Amino acid sequence: MASIKDVAAAAGVSVATVSRVLNAHPSVSADARSRVLAAVAALGYRPNAVARSLRTDQTHALGLVIGDVLNPYFTELARSVEEAARALGYSVIIGNADERPDLQDHHVRTLLDRRIDGLLVSPAPGDSPLLLDAARAGTPVVFVDRWIPGAEVPVVRADGRRAVRDLVAHLHLLGHRRLAIIAGPAGTTTGSERVTAFRDALAAYGLPLTDELVGHGDFQAASGRRVTEGFLDLPEPPDAVFAADNLMALGALDAIRARGLRMPDDIALAVFDDIPWFVHTDPPITAIAQPTGDLGRAAVRALVDRIEGRTAESVTLDARLVVRRSCGAPAPVLIPPTSPMRRSTPVQRSTP
Repeated sequence: MASIKDVAAAAGVSVATVSRVLNAHPSVSADARSRVLAAVAALGYRPNAVARSLRTDQTHALGLVIGDVLNPYFTELARSVEEAARALGYSVIIGNADERPDLQDHHVRTLLDRRIDGLLVSPAPGDSPLLLDAARAGTPVVFVDRWIPGAEVPVVRADGRRAVRDLVAHLHLLGHRRLAIIAGPAGTTTGSERVTAFRDALAAYGLPLTDELVGHGDFQAASGRRVTEGFLDLPEPPDAVFAADNLMALGALDAIRARGLRMPDDIALAVFDDIPWFVHTDPPITAIAQPTGDLGRAAVRALVDRIEGRTAESVTLDARLVVRRSCGAPAPVLIPPTSPMRRSTPVQRSTP
């Protein structure tokens, strides 16, 4: 396996210059940067950030890598993480993965190089070997919202299955029978889980979820608009659309308005992930709300437990349905959760 010295020799620069290029330091010339990157590609070099992160001292800094800083859900999550960490004497460095595994690994590598004490990560779609290597090597890691199946890492998340069942019951009561979903990427746990919950809830009422009524987006507004336009072009469009993310719901709303359709008379719209401005649309949008602040605080507590040598716990909180008028309800109604709000499962520290 190539070393950083091999890269420096191939590029004709010093090891320090290679390090500065890999860490995006602005002091490196364009020519040197180009030669270093070419050498990295030719040699297949991957920095051993995991090994360099192993240490005995603490910096009292935590890393947080989120899926998309433009998503209001992650903005609120980051705020709660920062507040909880500060209360425990830690600062937080945030990296925006923009739903890209390569950018996620860039942030993970940079944060490890900055000697952070632990990582909070909401994994992006796709493979992330560096993140798993970090966890296996003993770096304290906690997954929040999403997770990587099989990884021995505490997970702090919301369970939306009961809320999805409540939503389908609400839609069925209002007379909606042909229901469609704008799903997130199948490569994310939240993307696949929400489709499964929706399908199971429909089955309880004997309602099918055919392939034409499932459209996959990427947690971005443009994909929500594209999928909704496809639904509206069907010979028999759906009665209601369930967007599995707030940004995709924004795209769905754009598509509905562009066709001159009215909610809920022509089509109903419901969303997973409530955000403050949903109450200001006309009509206000029915949504499944996650306890985002509680998730952020629980994730910080779990990570600090790992950092300070205590057994960490996975935590599951329940999402809830907030009924507004976008599906036909006459007035806002809050359907409270009917299962325990917190379920914890001990997770042992990963073995290096």
